Parts: sequence; structure tokens; C-alpha cells
Amino acid sequence: MKKILIISDGVIGQHFIQRVTETYTTDNIYYIVQMKANTFEDANPARFKFYEFDPTSFYKLSNLLKMEFIQVIIAMDNQADVENTIKNIRTIKKQLRIIVLNQWNMLNHDANIALVNSNEILASRLLDYLPNVPVIAQNVGIGEGEIMEVLVPFGSSFVYRHMGVIEQKNWRIVAIYRNRKLIMPSRRRMIQPNDLLLLVGEPAVLKSVYRAIKQELGQFPEPFGSTILLFIDMNIVPKENIKTLVRRAIYIHTQLKHKLIIKIVNPSNIELLQYVKDYRSMDVSIEIDYESINLKENFLNDIKAYHTGLVIVDREMFADYYVRKALYEAHVPVLKLSNRDFSTLKDASLILSDNRDLEKISATIFDISEQMGFNLELYNYLHEHQEDKEQVIEHYNNLATIFSKSIKVFNENENPIKILKQKENFIQILPFTSKLTKRRISSIFSTDSERLYFKLDDYHQIFIPVQL
Repeated sequence: MKKILIISDGVIGQHFIQRVTETYTTDNIYYIVQMKANTFEDANPARFKFYEFDPTSFYKLSNLLKMEFIQVIIAMDNQADVENTIKNIRTIKKQLRIIVLNQWNMLNHDANIALVNSNEILASRLLDYLPNVPVIAQNVGIGEGEIMEVLVPFGSSFVYRHMGVIEQKNWRIVAIYRNRKLIMPSRRRMIQPNDLLLLVGEPAVLKSVYRAIKQELGQFPEPFGSTILLFIDMNIVPKENIKTLVRRAIYIHTQLKHKLIIKIVNPSNIELLQYVKDYRSMDVSIEIDYESINLKENFLNDIKAYHTGLVIVDREMFADYYVRKALYEAHVPVLKLSNRDFSTLKDASLILSDNRDLEKISATIFDISEQMGFNLELYNYLHEHQEDKEQVIEHYNNLATIFSKSIKVFNENENPIKILKQKENFIQILPFTSKLTKRRISSIFSTDSERLYFKLDDYHQIFIPVQL
């Protein structure tokens, strides 16, 4: 049995003793000193020993301290009483661990004294009730935010997503609370509005997850970043395409209402450089790299420095194997522009595949379609496995209801790529996975519609990273 000494005076101390009497453990014996005796009906006489005296009296307290305690907890309402009680204890027990309720911002230079600041605790608890602020477990684990609970709002990107398609790297959803009931997570479990999620993971990762859960429509390219980057390599992009490419990027910038940065490398045409510079304004920055050394490293550094959330490139640049690899490693959405008109686009087309990557990026897809005014079209090839596809269709129909967004599902017996080639104009949206970084020649005989993205190279395409 471990002996614990509690020295109490005041309402907080009394409430603390009441809570202790309700704890489950039977391994501790509590010796409780009070200035004025109070009755605790739930106190087990075998576990609780009560004394009534003034702990600032050295004589009285020294008699009790003849026993071996592993810890002392002091919860008193008078600072002078607390300081004198600590002095009495230290006179007798030099190394005994003391926990003190600190209501006066007392300072401590004793390694075996822990001051519990009541003002900090109250402020932290009140903070938990603020909207859009994560609730962090402070007395569990290391208390640095590795355990967090998040309320899923109605318009969240996580609503109606299956647990199995949520990428959980360095973090986990360990419990769901719905209607004040605990629900254990499983791969087929679907998250619903107003669910309370209990998350465990690295504190920095959980902060990003929290922002992603709270993210609602109308924010793209957030949460990937806050700027749009048009990247032009004049050694790759045909000179006759650059002016049109810049105009289309300006149009997208006006639609998404985020700052546009035009980055030019390998500059080789003075007239075109002047044309681009004429667009410089408060919301459009022009950056020209005249040295063009180590382009990949500079590009990845630019993504971080500009806090880029969307990269725009020409089709010739995306076709370049090394550029495409660098774009994938940046882990931000990429808009590949073709030679077709962009401002007249009405439809965003998605081809369903055997995996469920489209469910992982559904929130971003709805956000883009909402801001750009696109209708969503899902193409389902019936000659392929249907179970995963049906769950993706269910997910998109649920989101369409939430966001009042029209959506069409086409069940096709013919390969959707052949059907889409007959459409006049549309934009294709695809998950940006590692298989898109393979050389095109290795995908010629593939039946995977994602690896065959280049079959629709004449159309605009958006590639969205699947990992949060």
C-alpha cells in the first residue's frame, strides 16, 4: 500500500478529496489533514484517514510525517499557509515529492515540488470550448498534443468518407463518438456530420489533420497552400504557347482568388519576358531564374517558400519525365493545361478505377468544381470490378447532396477513355499517385485508366495528391 498525504483547506481542496474518494484504485492509503473537518460519505475507512489540525504547526505536522509517504498534495486557499506548510515538510523530509495547487503564480526552485497553476488550467479548459480550436489531452501521454479530439462540421471534407480510404500516416483515428456513444473505427465505417473523432499521432501532424477536417468548400488551393504557381521552362514550352498559357493562368487566378506567381526558368526570349512582366501587379508576381542551375531543387524550394497550393504547367512540361517526377515529389495539386479553351469549360470528368483514390480526394474535387463552376461526371466501366466503385459512387452522391452539387454517373460498357475522346471540351481530374511518374512507354499496354492519362493529353487535367 502506498501512503499519500493530502493537506486541504478550502472549497477546491474539499472538492478534490471528494473526487479522490470516488476513484477506483485500492492500492493507496490517503492521510488527509484539514483545518476544519468535513464529512465524506463515500470515504472507505480502510483507505482514508482524517486529521483535523493546522498544518502550519511544525509540531503537529512532524508527528504525522514520521510515517513514510510517497507524495504530498497541498490544496489550500492561503498562500502564506502553503509556504509555511512546505517549509515544515522540507525541514523533516528533504526529498519528499510535493504537488501544490498554485493560485498565486508562485515560483519554484525545488526539483521535487510541482506547482499546478490553477489559472492556466482554467484558461486551458475554457479554451476547449472555443469554436475551431482543437481540444488537446493535457494530462494523458506527454500532454503536447499527441491526443486530440475534433468535431467534424457538416461541410467537412471528411464527411461521408469511409475510414479505409483516409490516409493515416503518423496519425490514427482511434475512436468515434456519435450521439454520445462510443463507436470503434473500422475500414468500412463512414464518418458522419457532428461525429467527434479521437485522434492519436505526432502533434505537428495532428495540427495539419485538424485543419483538413475543419476545411470547408471555397478555400482551394488550401489546405495544400495559399498561392498559385505558373511554372514555365522556356526550353520545354513552345514559344507560341506561352502567351496563351499566361492568359489562362491569369483567368484561373481570378477565379480562385489566390495570389499568382509566374516563375520562368531558362529565359530565352526578351519579347515574351516583357509580355509576362506587363502582368505584374499586387496579386501577380513575376520571378525569372537566369541561372537555371539544379532546377528540381530550386522548384521544390519554391513550393515551400511561396507556400504553393497549385502548380500550373503546360502539357509539354508535364510530358517531360523529370519534370513530372519533381511535380509528384512536391505533393501539391498540378493543373496541366492543353491547347483548348479553358474559360468555357463546364464539365469535370472522373474515371472510376478499381482503387478508391478518388474518394480520398473528393473534398478537393468538390471544392474545385464549386469555385470553377464545373459539373461533375463519373464514368464507371462496367467490365471491371464494381464493389469499390459502388462505394465511391455512394460517397460522391452523399457529398453532392450536402453541397447541393449536380453529379452524373455514366455506367459504360465501353472504355471511358474512348468515350471522353469524343467530347468537345472537359477537364479530367485524377489522383496524383506514383504510378503516374512512370515513363509513358511502360504504360502503353496497361489497362489502368490512371496510367493511361496521356491518352487524354489533348484535354486539360488536374492531378491531386492522395496523401493528406
